[in-house]
Amino acid sequence: MSAPQSDLETARAAYAEREWLAAFEAFARADAASPLATDDLELHSMSLMMLAREDEAAEILERAHHLYVAQGETLRAARAATWIGMNLAYRGVIGPATGWLGRAQRLLESWPEQTAEHGLLMLPLIFQFDAAGEFEQAAAVAHEAAAMGERFGDSDLLAMAMHAEGHMLVKAARVREGLALLDESMVVATTLGLSPFVVGIVYCGVILACEDAFEVARARQWTEALNNWREEQPTLVAFTGRCLIHRAAILQLEGSWMDALEEARLAGRRFVETKNAAAGLAHYRQAELLRLQGEYRAAEDEYREANTFGWEPQPGFAQLRLAQGHVDAALAAIRRATAEVGEAAKRAALLPAHVEIALAAGEVDEARRTCDELHALAARFESAMLDAIVAYAVGAVALAEGDASAALARLRHAQRIWLELGAPYEVARTRELIAKACTALHDDESCLLELEAARALFEQLGAAPDLMRISPPTKPAHGLSDRELEVLRLVAAGKANREIASTLVISEHTVARHLQNVYAKLGLSSRTAATAYAFEHDLV
Repeated sequence: MSAPQSDLETARAAYAEREWLAAFEAFARADAASPLATDDLELHSMSLMMLAREDEAAEILERAHHLYVAQGETLRAARAATWIGMNLAYRGVIGPATGWLGRAQRLLESWPEQTAEHGLLMLPLIFQFDAAGEFEQAAAVAHEAAAMGERFGDSDLLAMAMHAEGHMLVKAARVREGLALLDESMVVATTLGLSPFVVGIVYCGVILACEDAFEVARARQWTEALNNWREEQPTLVAFTGRCLIHRAAILQLEGSWMDALEEARLAGRRFVETKNAAAGLAHYRQAELLRLQGEYRAAEDEYREANTFGWEPQPGFAQLRLAQGHVDAALAAIRRATAEVGEAAKRAALLPAHVEIALAAGEVDEARRTCDELHALAARFESAMLDAIVAYAVGAVALAEGDASAALARLRHAQRIWLELGAPYEVARTRELIAKACTALHDDESCLLELEAARALFEQLGAAPDLMRISPPTKPAHGLSDRELEVLRLVAAGKANREIASTLVISEHTVARHLQNVYAKLGLSSRTAATAYAFEHDLV
């Protein structure tokens, strides 16, 4: 009969199987019985990180750091200090983060040669350049750190630095180079046995970069891979909020709006539980989905929540104001947001809404200028999705300028791409504009075909505002013609037949005939009853 496993053996086995909760609990029991050695302290800390218990994880890793210092293991002490500092910096705890990174720097100053730990300590500098909008400098630092990771055989450093370089190049609009590095970093992350937390960092970072680059196919692919990785670890907490919000974005594009809304709500709850500032993004995604479904009050609440968490609620909030009929407020908001942003990817995300709102406000010249800038940005990104967005915007502007033929050519191009990308809402919006172009070209039958197709998609999606906009008006329940309704309103206002005839420039005989029709259709017999009916049914 074999001896029962010790808590430490149980913890190590659970860690190997990525059973994070069981690993943490067993490490805690073993540590209580006898203080853990450095290697097991690191595993214990990692288990806590995967459970998103960062404060406890930092405390455990700090113990390992001090033991490394006492044992003269300078490089491992510096690595532990760097990880503590980076995690604190990511959470916005800047003072202690700076202190820990400074400690790592001092430890490495006495080391006679460069090491992987020197490369790891370069990663915070990438974040600093990124925050300052200096993307080329950030990419250069990441490139150097990746080279050090490769030189010293440190797969964690290589993967993190390579994906950071790719993302910075995307932000610098060097998209093709950036995407190649992102793909390569994912190969490293999925084949070279990285530490589990680094795998999560790379997955999420690559997907975010793909979204910045408007790379739908890659974002779908890596989001599915991230979701599979998450599902293999039932007790995983870290990264699950990001995974859910990425899935919500993909589901929204694919037209599964209710599923997307549920994923966004789950993400929001997870972000709040883990005190993650990305909760603002989850609220913004919910707001977008609610706006598209016509739930304007609920959408506004979510946009406000996003703002509370520090997330810029544009362009969605401006589009909400447009949908509510507040065109001036929408235009002011989108102008302010566009003027504030310099980063190419962020501008490309704002400009389509700016074009739409400017056209709604009758500012066609402004829409054209904005469209021209969007077109120039798209040429730098080489993205099919952005190509479709530009084609739609160009078509909308051409239609507003009276060039229906040019508009139709661009809109057909946009439609083909949206169909290939599997984006039904964008297909429906494009078909609606195609219908308008057909009308301008006197092709009424094609207009009806396009409207029917758009209407079916809007109905399938639950896009109530869009469906209402393009649906034929329903006949009022009262059954009155427009002229009969005018007569009824004037009767309710106390006007005599002669006054009504004068107001409507018709004969008194015609007024009397209309009034008799009103009585017959409404089942009434007097002016008093007609007046009461008009007020009761809000017809005045």
